[in-house]
Amino acid sequence: MVSCVFTCFSGISRSLSHAQLFSSLCLTVSALWLGSGLVYILVGQAVLQRAELRSALVPGLAAFTLALLIIGFVAVIVKKAVLFLLAVGISLASAHQIAGLSAPGFGQSATAANYLLVCVVGVYFGSGRLLYGITHGKLELPGTGSRRKAQLKTEQNRGCDDAVSVCLVMNLLSASVLACPLLGVVPQLSTGHVPWLWTAGVFQLGMCVLLYRAMDTLAATFYGFTALLRFAEGYSALLSPMVQPFSPVPFPVVFSVLFFILALFHCQKSLLEGIYPLFFTAYCIAIAAQPRGFFQGGTQGVQGAIFVFTAGMLFITTFNMVSATMIPTGRRYFKTLVTRIKSLTLRANDKDLHVPHLGYSKYADAEVLGHACNVLAAFAVTATVDDLHPLSVLVLPWVVIAGGALQLLCGSVAFARGKTFESTVFIVYGMMWTVWGLTRYGGFYGETRSFQVAVGIISFMLFNCLVTIAALFLSVTWFIYALTFQLILISFLLDAVGALPYGYDIGVTIIFGLVSFYSFLAHLFNSTFESPQIPLGKPLVKLSGVGGGTEICPHVPGRKATSVQQIAEIMKNGGICGMPTDTVYVLVAACNRPDAVVKAFKVKKQAQDRPMSMWISSIKQLEPVRHLLSPLLLDFMEAAWPSSISMVIPRGPWMDTFGLGDAAKHIGTPQSIAIRYPDCAVATHLINMVGPIAVTSANPSGEADTTHHNQVFAKLGKKVDGVLCDGPSPENIASTVVDCTKIETGHIGFFRVGLIPKSKVLQIFEDVQKRHIGGQINPAFENDLHPSDTQRDASSREDETVESGSENSAISTVSPEQSPDLGNGS
Repeated sequence: MVSCVFTCFSGISRSLSHAQLFSSLCLTVSALWLGSGLVYILVGQAVLQRAELRSALVPGLAAFTLALLIIGFVAVIVKKAVLFLLAVGISLASAHQIAGLSAPGFGQSATAANYLLVCVVGVYFGSGRLLYGITHGKLELPGTGSRRKAQLKTEQNRGCDDAVSVCLVMNLLSASVLACPLLGVVPQLSTGHVPWLWTAGVFQLGMCVLLYRAMDTLAATFYGFTALLRFAEGYSALLSPMVQPFSPVPFPVVFSVLFFILALFHCQKSLLEGIYPLFFTAYCIAIAAQPRGFFQGGTQGVQGAIFVFTAGMLFITTFNMVSATMIPTGRRYFKTLVTRIKSLTLRANDKDLHVPHLGYSKYADAEVLGHACNVLAAFAVTATVDDLHPLSVLVLPWVVIAGGALQLLCGSVAFARGKTFESTVFIVYGMMWTVWGLTRYGGFYGETRSFQVAVGIISFMLFNCLVTIAALFLSVTWFIYALTFQLILISFLLDAVGALPYGYDIGVTIIFGLVSFYSFLAHLFNSTFESPQIPLGKPLVKLSGVGGGTEICPHVPGRKATSVQQIAEIMKNGGICGMPTDTVYVLVAACNRPDAVVKAFKVKKQAQDRPMSMWISSIKQLEPVRHLLSPLLLDFMEAAWPSSISMVIPRGPWMDTFGLGDAAKHIGTPQSIAIRYPDCAVATHLINMVGPIAVTSANPSGEADTTHHNQVFAKLGKKVDGVLCDGPSPENIASTVVDCTKIETGHIGFFRVGLIPKSKVLQIFEDVQKRHIGGQINPAFENDLHPSDTQRDASSREDETVESGSENSAISTVSPEQSPDLGNGS
């Protein structure tokens, strides 16, 4: 089990670093060892008899034998010898283990020999990587080298196909377990198959997270659905010694509809991926058609077809993942069809669709899966138990896993994306479905109704009242969504106290299910097509702040040149805008528009002792005033910029050249001014268009830094004329502010040590000083200094103590109260 955990960790780690074939292999082997290990634990704990070991192990081992053989075959095609030996070695070991289970004494030696080969190859590979690391890449054993940049770029462009291949292996595993009874390999589905099925479900849930990281909402939703099936299959197998639970008709029919819709939208990725979900549509229809579902021949026959198609899908997906030559899968058919339909406009494959609302996030939007989970849970609870034992009706996994576990996953992803309301809804509703499902359909409810259950439901109702009120500020759909769930909670309460009117619970649950289905379809459709859009409705109550800013001032993506041009025009016309930087977001105004500088100062509610700073995009912008600045200062600027370093320099008449007029009093203090050249392509591109800008932090004085473009409008309101959006800030640390007012004496100080360490700044300054001592000055000043002056400067500096790292160099001659706006990242 320990080896399983470490192998799984290695697989996920390599997935994040784009070593995709190695990741697929590690995760597949981890699932193999986890499933087989759990089977042996059940035998050791006498849950299974030793005579049942063969029927428990063979279906899972057969699936992994084929899966690892496919991975090994792909590895040898792309010339990865080590991965080939590992995959084929474990595959042959599993095959010989099956033979050993069928004929005692046969195959055990071969199994041990294959695992010995795997150990030798693993030691060789590990030693090679260790040697490579110790020697810093100077020594590298053959076959253990890291991927070249070209190959790495190819794998990065393939998204998260390794997670998809692992999910396909899990589908292959499930299909093998359910098809084996039909083929007579094992007598029937039994408790010994639960470890395999639930291992498949757990791994597919884990892969959902990786798929959300890869911004693949469709794949994450699809494999979230298949994970739900794996848990339901395992649940049925777990109860098989006592009862064979049957699935009520409404739920699998609804599930088949969801699979069919996903199949249609999967066609935008490839025709092959669009066909694959149709097999699961047929699978759900087979479950609805046969009362005993997983235990009957029709359902098991569909799983046999899924096994064959999944094996082909696994080979194609794995091969296309690592090979420069792609096997055709029909990628362009959907796009070609849509372009012929004039009423439809396909949305570009743009990661702006998944830009987080507040804060930093690496995950795509999970609302499609979240709404689908509510659809499934709602239609599952419409099943009536009557006089039957609650466990005999297959409802519990649909409600607890779909409504509970999967919704909690969606809520976590929504929270990571900064969607506080959506995450609250999914988590709270997930908890409610879990509690009610376990209580009502887990055999804990009993004949008498429970007062304690009623009290718990009332607490959920009170909380959902707050959710319903909050939904008024979001959209009409969300308001109806929360309101109809409140009606479901009322039905739960009436049932708990024994006063439920006949048909009320089924009616409101179906209404909620239909609203959830509309939301599921709308989010899926709107994320695929740019126009038309399925309406979700406007907020019933509007407040200024997050969410309303885009309607009041333009919020444009910073990575587009046309967007930067749009913000530049706003600033040239006297507007003030929010802008991303190499640290946090700032509020900017053009220096040649004094009215805009004054407006920015007032909007920011700037304290008089916190004046604004000036930013440039090139040293050449100081060309008109270069004769007024010292050579040492200019050389220090050229050596330190562009970077997150702000320099406080003496104030002088040179500022009049930038057109500030009377607004110059708001920039700097009467003695000094902070100036900076940021290391941010978006910011410098904007400054190139506008000229030098006046800058202050994009938040009222005394508040926290602004780390996302949506926070700019939320904090400063309607007075902002535009926001240049670039997602979350790359750093949440402010710039380093250096006191250069006494730089000619050979000393610099620090008002604040931020992103750039003090030691690095001092090193840069010391290097510049050494060049000046050696007579190397900025070429721009060679004509301004006479040779005698240069010699005099050099000799005088030799007599001075140039200890930039001493305490004297860190002491500023300007008090912090007189410094420019240094408290908030500008």
